[in-house]
Amino acid sequence: MGRFVIVIGMAAALAGCATGPSRFPVQATRYHLNAMTDRGTVAVEPLTGSGTASLEYKTYAAAVQTELLRLGYTNPAPGTTPQFLATVSFSRASRPLPPRRSPISIGLGGGGISGGRGGGVGLGGGVSLPVGGSGAGEGVVTELSVRIRQGPDAVWEGQAQSLTDITASDADAAAVATRLARALFADFPGESGRTIQVP
Repeated sequence: MGRFVIVIGMAAALAGCATGPSRFPVQATRYHLNAMTDRGTVAVEPLTGSGTASLEYKTYAAAVQTELLRLGYTNPAPGTTPQFLATVSFSRASRPLPPRRSPISIGLGGGGISGGRGGGVGLGGGVSLPVGGSGAGEGVVTELSVRIRQGPDAVWEGQAQSLTDITASDADAAAVATRLARALFADFPGESGRTIQVP
């Protein structure tokens, strides 16, 4: 019985190694010409400025607005001109996830450790436990872009992107938008021209 439990534990550990990650870091790059110490009222608008904003766009705009308010910006009073304008755009594109490692089988007694498409854990009595798979899943690359203008001049802009496993628990638009916006405004205004990775 003890040997059976040890083998099950090995199988579970190997299964963890055999699957690819479901969460990927966010890469963010920011550009600006000053320390961005000024704060004031800010409005968030689509980059195009035309047409009716989609529900998904509003999700990303809300995530950006939340971060700007956290940084000390405020909403303009109705009918007034904001001191800053943040234009927001996003894009999504399907992309395969990185390939998973080859499956592994462990044989007891006269067996050994082998790799192969039909591998599993052999327990001597005809019981087989699969350990991972080699196929890559489906993911989505999402990019969030924000430009902050003060009057006619752009004073800050940044882009953040990440790959998301569509089967992950945090693959919905609201969770992705929040992750990208937080990474984009991390340590605002950020080091100009440098790309950072945020878990």
